[in-house]
Amino acid sequence: MDVVELVAAAAVDVTNFITASDASSKAFKTASLLKTLTVNALIMGEEGVGKRSLASYILPDASVIDASNFEELLLALESANEIIITNIDTSPNLSRLMNAISMRPLRVIATAKQAFNNELLDELFSVKFDIPPLSERTEDITPLIKKFALEASMLFGGSDRFNIKKLKPDLSKNASSLRRQVMISYLLHDIKDSELMDIIENYLAPKLGSNSDYRNFLYLYETPLIRAGLKKFKSQLQLSDRLGLNRNTLRKKIADNKEHLEGE
Repeated sequence: MDVVELVAAAAVDVTNFITASDASSKAFKTASLLKTLTVNALIMGEEGVGKRSLASYILPDASVIDASNFEELLLALESANEIIITNIDTSPNLSRLMNAISMRPLRVIATAKQAFNNELLDELFSVKFDIPPLSERTEDITPLIKKFALEASMLFGGSDRFNIKKLKPDLSKNASSLRRQVMISYLLHDIKDSELMDIIENYLAPKLGSNSDYRNFLYLYETPLIRAGLKKFKSQLQLSDRLGLNRNTLRKKIADNKEHLEGE
């Protein structure tokens, strides 16, 4: 591992922010520069792109408060020397917040889920930069999956081997949705019958209560069985034979579960 690789690895360890793509590397360099300065900065981007990780890297000892917790935030501003304000675009009273910040010698790093123009913010934040979504930073996806898989193995125990090729990354909420997907996939990889039944029981318990519950929740059993069978045996004919059902019965069950079998 050369010096550049060691520095990159250290950056990932410190910030939990992957820097495999040019865009994420650029964002990290900007954060590193801000770490040495005393200016206020606004980091913008969708949920799960790493805004808070970089903000905490810039101000590692600062309190982190969401802008929606308005009274708590105002109270914190009275005694803080530096602060991280998340989701500043959701503040219920942005002008009052900006006024409270301007009244004290205070350094602020803020995050926002979307880019927006505001004269008060433009005056307060001399540096503003965006972190693109993961769909535009594809080089970061595989390192993130490996990171989350290792995290899962440490959290749940067992092997840290994870078949990345079988995973279709869920980037709907960037790293947030990807981490959840990896965690669930890891748990399901070697789940026991009793654990699976416990999960289903916990899911069903608060939902039961009508006279048609058996019919309403039968899809929870039939859909995964049909999907798994079609993937393994490749045809309805072979699946009906393996399940001990005639083809008409299987076709009816497939039709009954059509909305849950889309794409099969």
